[in-house]
Amino acid sequence: ARDRVGGRTEGGTTADGTPIEPGGQWVGPTQNRMYELIAELGLETFPTFNDGEVALHLGGKATRMASAPGAVPKLNPFAIADLGQGLARFARAASKVDLREPWSSPGAAKRDAETFETWIRRNLRTGLGRTYFRVVCEAVFSAESRDLSALHALFYAHSGTDLETLIGVEGGAQQDRIVGGSIRISEAMAADLGDRVHLGAPVRSVRHGDHQVLVTLSDGTELAGSDVIVTLPPTLAGRLDYDPVLPSWRDQLTQRLPAGSVIKLYAVYDEPFWRADGLNGQAASDLGPVKVTFDNSPPSGRPGILMGFMEADDGRRWARRSEAERRDAALECFARYFGPRARAPIEYLERDWMAEPLSLIHI
Repeated sequence: ARDRVGGRTEGGTTADGTPIEPGGQWVGPTQNRMYELIAELGLETFPTFNDGEVALHLGGKATRMASAPGAVPKLNPFAIADLGQGLARFARAASKVDLREPWSSPGAAKRDAETFETWIRRNLRTGLGRTYFRVVCEAVFSAESRDLSALHALFYAHSGTDLETLIGVEGGAQQDRIVGGSIRISEAMAADLGDRVHLGAPVRSVRHGDHQVLVTLSDGTELAGSDVIVTLPPTLAGRLDYDPVLPSWRDQLTQRLPAGSVIKLYAVYDEPFWRADGLNGQAASDLGPVKVTFDNSPPSGRPGILMGFMEADDGRRWARRSEAERRDAALECFARYFGPRARAPIEYLERDWMAEPLSLIHI
C-alpha cells in the first residue's frame, strides 16, 4: 500500500547514518521460523543491550533491579509477595487456554466477559502488584487493561510462552535485533520477488468469482488468484469493498477488535552514558508519558540511543500535542530514569503509529 515494503517494520537513520527502527524491531526465543528466515536471507542478529541494571520507578519510589531472568525488584516485601502470587496465578490460568480455540477453554466465557483490569483487581491485593500488571499491559498491548478481555490477555501470554517471556530481554521476546534493522527482512524478500511487488497501490476491493478471486488496486490494476490472504489489522480489513459482502458475523467481529495506541520515540546521544552508571537503558515506571525504555544503540555502542514508548492513554493524550511538547516530555522522563544528561540529545526522532492510516496497531 505504501511506497515501501515492511508495513509496521520501517527503516530509518539518525543524522550520522546509524540505522534506527521506527516500527517493530525484536525477535526472541520461540520465534523459530523468523530466525530461520533471517538466516535464509543471509541476515544476522545481535543481542539487545542488557548488561547492567533496570531503572524502576514505581509507587513514587526509584530503585534498580538486576536484568537477569528471575531477578526480584527491591520493593516492599508485601508487594513482592503479592506480585509473585499474581504472576503464578496468571501463568496457571494462561497455561489452560487452548491456543487453537481459546473460546473452548475451561471458563473461557467468564474470562471473556471480564476485562483484564477486572482480573487484576480480583487477583492482586497491593497497589504495586496491580500497577506492575497495568504497566505490562501497556508495554505488551499498547492498551489499557480495561481495553481488552482477560481471556485475550491470557491467550496472548500463552501464545508467547508466558507473560515474563513476553516482557523479557535475555530469553525473552526482546532478546535480539537484526543488524541493519528488521526492515531488511522485507527488503530482502521483496528483492527476490522483483516486479511482482506492487508499491503505492492499496487494495480497494476483493471480488470472489466462481473460479478465482479478483483484487482491485487503487490505481485500477486488477490481479487474479485462486486465494487471497488479507493481512490488514481487522479494523482496516473491514474497510475493504467485498463482493459478495462478508457475512454479518465478520462485520461484527471487525467492529469489536480495536487498535492499540503507540508513539515510538528516540533520543540520540554521542555515547550511551547510562552504561557508565551501571544502567542498561531499560526503565519501567508507572509515571508517564514514557513508561518503558530500551537501549537501542547499534552493536558498535555509538552513538548512544535511548528508545521509549508513549502508549495507550498516554499515546492518545500526547498525540494531540505538538512534537516539541512530546520531545520535552519524553526527555524529562529519560532524565528521571538516567540523569540530567538525558535532557540534551543531539537528535530526537519519533513515529506516531496512530497517525499511520495503513498500519493500525492491533491489540
